Amino acid sequence: MTDGERVRVFLVDDHALFRAGVRAELDSISDEIEVVGEAGSVGEAVTGINHHKPDVVLLDVHMPDGGGAAVLAKVRTALPDVVFLALSVSDAAEDVIAVIRAGARGYVTKTISSQELVRAVVRVSEGDAVFSPRLAGFVLDAFADRPGAAPIRDPELDLLTPRERDVLRLLARGYAYKEIASELFISVKTVETHVSSVLRKTQLSNRYELSRWASDRRLV
Repeated sequence: MTDGERVRVFLVDDHALFRAGVRAELDSISDEIEVVGEAGSVGEAVTGINHHKPDVVLLDVHMPDGGGAAVLAKVRTALPDVVFLALSVSDAAEDVIAVIRAGARGYVTKTISSQELVRAVVRVSEGDAVFSPRLAGFVLDAFADRPGAAPIRDPELDLLTPRERDVLRLLARGYAYKEIASELFISVKTVETHVSSVLRKTQLSNRYELSRWASDRRLV
């Protein structure tokens, strides 16, 4: 985006009435934002985001067919320039951390005012990270490993065994299978088995995607 251009926004929420309200508010109070499309499901969101290639996606966290993290998993790798800002009724730490780990640039709750939402959209489009004040603490705790902080669950990461995490960490650092085997004192065949298991559990398809997935979760 350059000076004078409007921020192109795509809305994702399974409640049509809420989408209509957000669109009307953004259109009426700001000439900095243009709503280019909207979707009410993960499938519609993936299709619409790939088609419109917006600057910012306002992303609901919970939807019947998967939610915000599923949308991020399906489009973020192919569209790295698209920025995602979660907009949810939930202020649960697990929800905040899940979408941030999946690649969202910020998280605000639906109690936000229209003016504040406009500023949040513009700020994330410019590269800032934006959170509702109470939610920022969850993110700091989760990524700082602060002693005494409550553990934040990551359902996808929790699927991996400790050994699979070891293999994934070395894989993401660029180690070859033979080097991983030597480092962990296991066979190359065992490394291959662990990598296949990790790919299946994360529903990713190649080493590049695994490396990015691991980097997003600070495993590297």
